[in-house]
Parts: sequence; C-alpha cells; structure tokens
Amino acid sequence: MYTVRRAENADIPTIMKLLVQVDMVHHNGRPDIFRGPVTKYSEEELAEMFTNDTLPVYVCVEDGQVLGHAFCQIKELKGHKVLQDCKTFYVDDICVDEAARGKGVGRALYGHVKEAAKALGCDSITLNVWTCNPGAMKFYEAMGMKPQRINMEELL
Repeated sequence: MYTVRRAENADIPTIMKLLVQVDMVHHNGRPDIFRGPVTKYSEEELAEMFTNDTLPVYVCVEDGQVLGHAFCQIKELKGHKVLQDCKTFYVDDICVDEAARGKGVGRALYGHVKEAAKALGCDSITLNVWTCNPGAMKFYEAMGMKPQRINMEELL
C-alpha cells in the first residue's frame, strides 16, 4: 500500500505543489496573515533540507507517486532556567494531496513520524495548528494529540 521514506530531490516538484496546497488552506482561512499562493521553501532550500538529519522530510508514496509530506525538526532544550530538559520531534508541516485525503495517507505519515521520534529518543511530538484549519485539528486529535498551549489574539 503506502511507503513512507525520506524525501529525495526527485520529489521536489510534487512537494512544491503540496506546499502551495498547504499555503492556500491557510490563506483561505486567514488572508490577513497568509499571502497565497506561495511556498515557504524554494527548490534549493528543499534540496538542502533533504541532507540535514535534524530537519527530516518524509514523503508518503504509492506506486511511485508522492501523496503527502511531513516536514520535521529535532529540537532539544537543555539547561533552561525554568523548563525541563527535553528532546522534541517538531512537525512543521504535514500535507496530504487534496486528491488523496481521507485514504490513510496522513495516518501513514504520522505513524512514521511517531516511530522516527521514538527511535531518536524524543520525549514528545509537537506541532502548531491554525484554528482556521479545523480538519487538521480534528486529524491531530484523532492521532492522540492534545493542546499544549494556545496562542490568543485580538485583531485591531
């Protein structure tokens, strides 16, 4: 069925399209914040990230076609005055192609992320989710995630 693996340079064109999809979900929900349609990384930045073990990027593939991606970061906190030492696997972005949503691609990606985090000795998986993306919020809750903290705003 699905294979989840580290992203490769050959995946860049599809990942660029997925990044636009992610941006447009956020742009449609919060056009006052997100420009749309843009990508937050260039092709060159992606190629560099793919070689950095502290910034793993995973893709979910079926029959050679990339159906989704997960951008991650390994974050460590040591010796903070207030906070406990920790090693966190931060998920910067998970995207499933619009045409493949609801078919288990996101679950496959998240399951791989969870196993990678455990293998690296991380204490937790963290991420930020925008309230203008209720589908993502529901997905992450279904994966077992719970709110850690909430950012609040007052528009002026």
